[in-house]
Amino acid sequence: MPELPEVETVMRGLAAVLEGRRIAHAATTRPDMRWPFPDRLAERLSGATVTGFRRRGKYILARLDTAESLLIHLGMSGRLVARPMNGPPVPWMGPTGRFSDARGHNMPPEAHEHLVMETEDGTRIGFVDPRRFGCVDLMPTAGEDRHRLLAGLGPEPLEEDFTPEALSAALAGKRAPMKAALLDQGVVAGLGNIYVAEALFRAGISPKRLAHTVPGKRAERLVPAIKAVLEEAIGAGGSSLRDYVRADGELGRFQDRFAVYDRDGQPCPLCPGLESGCTGVKRIVQSGRSTFWCPRTQR
Repeated sequence: MPELPEVETVMRGLAAVLEGRRIAHAATTRPDMRWPFPDRLAERLSGATVTGFRRRGKYILARLDTAESLLIHLGMSGRLVARPMNGPPVPWMGPTGRFSDARGHNMPPEAHEHLVMETEDGTRIGFVDPRRFGCVDLMPTAGEDRHRLLAGLGPEPLEEDFTPEALSAALAGKRAPMKAALLDQGVVAGLGNIYVAEALFRAGISPKRLAHTVPGKRAERLVPAIKAVLEEAIGAGGSSLRDYVRADGELGRFQDRFAVYDRDGQPCPLCPGLESGCTGVKRIVQSGRSTFWCPRTQR
């Protein structure tokens, strides 16, 4: 599933082609993805102007001049791809339930493309999701933070209020392993398997350490490690694993900089070699998910 850097990268790509633009046409090819689409989704999007964007955790929010916000979650395999429209206007949904071009000729949608938006200045944005674990919703902009998917989210890790003190308070009394605690979106929003592994490695904290033992000095190391790894990943366009691509169709590059994630059996970048007692990066399974770490440097 795309994590905060990937979602941030996609959001910035969408902002470049949608912010300040009017959606001339919108269409859906099915009634639902993970959940049913909101009532009259295509009708409510068509004619609206996108006034701005916000990311909350792993969710993208596109704010419209209709006082509504379009919520998008990419799920496991979702991607949003923007590309210019060449030739006649890009097709929209016709009365037959298939896309129709400007002349009314029926034509099939792309495979697994469930939502399409076309701007007046010639850009087509498609939401492609083969597994349909993603979701789309519309809500009043004034009530974004009260939406059922956003109300329980913890602080944004790149904002100023995510401090060692705030993390310490969130972890106090938690007896879950640190890996599980950081994946809890109520503790901190937007982190997933990749960046938890990388941040814990940079902070020298074991993913098996119980969360209630981290407040204090360890939290003082962990918070800047989380911020640094996320900022570097955003700068690299995220990590391209499996289905993730940026909104322009390009791949992210942060996977080339992984220190521990998906590097089972490879040398730890902090250890000088076998003579140090390090046996390399290890993989363990926690809560059914792979965890990568260096037992020598992470305590």
